[in-house]
Amino acid sequence: MTLPPTQKTKSPYRRVISISVPLAMSMAATTVMEFTDRVFLANYSLEAIAAVVPAGITQFLFLAFFVGVAGYVNVFIAQYTGAGAHHRVGACLWQGLWFALLSAIVLGSLIFIAEPLFEFSGHPIEVQRLEVIYFSILCGGAGLNVAAATLACFFSGRGYTRPVLAVSFLGMLFNIPLDYALINGLWIFPELGITGAGIATVSSWGVMLLAYGLLIFTRKNISRFNLWQSRGFDRELFRRLLKFGVPGSLQFCLDVFAFTFFILMVGRIGKYELAATNIVFSINSLAFMPAMGFSMGVSTLTGQALGGNRPADAVKAANSSIRLLLIYVLCLDLVFIFAPQWLLSIFMGAESAGPARQEIMRLGTILLRIVAVYVCVDALYMVYTSMLTKADPFTLN
Repeated sequence: MTLPPTQKTKSPYRRVISISVPLAMSMAATTVMEFTDRVFLANYSLEAIAAVVPAGITQFLFLAFFVGVAGYVNVFIAQYTGAGAHHRVGACLWQGLWFALLSAIVLGSLIFIAEPLFEFSGHPIEVQRLEVIYFSILCGGAGLNVAAATLACFFSGRGYTRPVLAVSFLGMLFNIPLDYALINGLWIFPELGITGAGIATVSSWGVMLLAYGLLIFTRKNISRFNLWQSRGFDRELFRRLLKFGVPGSLQFCLDVFAFTFFILMVGRIGKYELAATNIVFSINSLAFMPAMGFSMGVSTLTGQALGGNRPADAVKAANSSIRLLLIYVLCLDLVFIFAPQWLLSIFMGAESAGPARQEIMRLGTILLRIVAVYVCVDALYMVYTSMLTKADPFTLN
């Protein structure tokens, strides 16, 4: 049996780096897409940046549940890989894809509640209108995101995370120029503003899904992992996916709900307060998304360790991940505390002068220093909960 890379290396730090760092970098690529998206919109109009974060995080609240459940395929594949049961990988992958199809139907139907949902927020009418547009476009294409996340588990669950990194960067390289062109109306593209931002994001999800499909469904993989033979619906395996995936995903969704509710309520205070909060939450993703990558890496290492009956290795992986992640977060904290104006100024193109810029900079500086306090604890929380909620044993059959 060929051991995955994580089992060939003795040092826990090297195992974490080989698995988690590419995943963190793939999350960083996602962060760059979101970050540049919001920078472009901040330079387009104040209403656009005020709308994009509430709409985006509200859509992510719903998306996170389905991606979280589908992402549990990563744990199943990791445990089967650790046990040497490669013939079960295909069945796991297909149950995730069947779940992604269900997700596409449910998430797409959320378009019909978009208007009353953002009316509840109490944001200015011009902001509400843009929120509904962006939210609806993302929901319409969200099934592509869930399917791509599922296919990524084929690599990450087996400990091969560089393909995940490569596909994420492909999505980023496709998204950024298309995003800029569709927002501002360059080359052959019309000026669509926030509508263009949504279309570019969904298009990048489609490109990533296609890339994963081409990489996974090769003749060699189909034969080794029973990818085509196992395409049918496996009721028992699907039930286990829901049994273990739903509770862990709900726990993460409660966290996202807290952020979503906060951002929606801030909009009731005023346009400047909402814009400053949205900018700071966009900057916060520089810490949040890589932490998600490390938590995914820990779930892979935990699954492989338990599948191979090596629970002590799971503990070592979690502790090593925490130490490496805290180094990264502390470096970010130095920037958040001592150079917040530099980060905030990136978003200030649409308000280059005047009282609006000064007020957003003042509020943003205070908020960024508050963010610097909690991101360290957030990093600890994400890694340890990932280990605990994704370490459930199940029968390898």
